[in-house]
Amino acid sequence: MTDRLQYAPGPARGAQVRKDGEKWTLILVRELRHSPEKVWQALTDPAQLREWAPFDADGSLGTVGTTVKLTTVGAPALHVTETKVTRADPPKRLEYNWGDFDMRWELEALGGGTRLTLWTNIDRRFISMGAAGWHIAFDVLDHLLSGTPIGRIVGPEAMKFGGWQRLNAEYAKQFGVETPNSSSNAPKR
Repeated sequence: MTDRLQYAPGPARGAQVRKDGEKWTLILVRELRHSPEKVWQALTDPAQLREWAPFDADGSLGTVGTTVKLTTVGAPALHVTETKVTRADPPKRLEYNWGDFDMRWELEALGGGTRLTLWTNIDRRFISMGAAGWHIAFDVLDHLLSGTPIGRIVGPEAMKFGGWQRLNAEYAKQFGVETPNSSSNAPKR
């Protein structure tokens, strides 16, 4: 594992929000230097998810109709939700729910890499927090796929991470939202 102390997230980028009626959607785009097939594995394989994602999965997310239990990492109390994979078109599109959150992943081949896009609905009060958390998770994913893992940084651990506070403030400014000032305001998953 690469020394985590050397990791510093870059500036807030590649994120936007959309409002459809009362529903808010956070959209994050990241270009990765890895093939869609390799990224797909990291999005669906429980062993790889344990290295970067904010939840653990008890089975593969790679097959339509599969029911998987997702356990939120770092929740104040054990939080397990059952999800059914509603779409799995390897290595292009993956859709499922994580608790009350719709998760839609799109992978597009880009040169020798992948443009990864995540759409997830989110409470407007937590848009900047969610963007900051996913930003760091995507950085951790990129390190993992590059063979230089730095270990998962999610939940309350991510919120204590110096780069997270900066990202939260930068995304709040970009989105024109107030920055939540207390971890007690963190969304319950």
